[in-house]
Amino acid sequence: MKGTIHTHGKRKMAIARATIRPGKGLIKINGQNLTNFGTEILRLRLSEPLILAGDLAHKINADIIVQSGGVNGQTDAARLALARALVKCDDKLKKTFESYDRLLLVADVRRKETRKPNDSKARAARQKSYR
Repeated sequence: MKGTIHTHGKRKMAIARATIRPGKGLIKINGQNLTNFGTEILRLRLSEPLILAGDLAHKINADIIVQSGGVNGQTDAARLALARALVKCDDKLKKTFESYDRLLLVADVRRKETRKPNDSKARAARQKSYR
């Protein structure tokens, strides 16, 4: 790998920007190491692209900046940005990522449905009492 690679990822309201460069395998999210990020499940979810990449993960340093959204959305956005950066680094990973989980490379476009006027919910209509 030569030079730096910049990518981005989105999930719900969260936006992540990843920068990878040659290094020793250090992954930082918003300035803190991956080992200190969120809960164990979130760390495992974020490290999936690194595990699938194998040796390449030990040859790069990644800086990921995530803004907005909740912890799950931020984790998925960072995961998407990191996976996209790894694919730019090594094209052979694309097939591996797609067969494991397509959401590693393609953004999940689902959003929260907006609230309807004169009602407190987005969908289910209020029950009516006729008596």
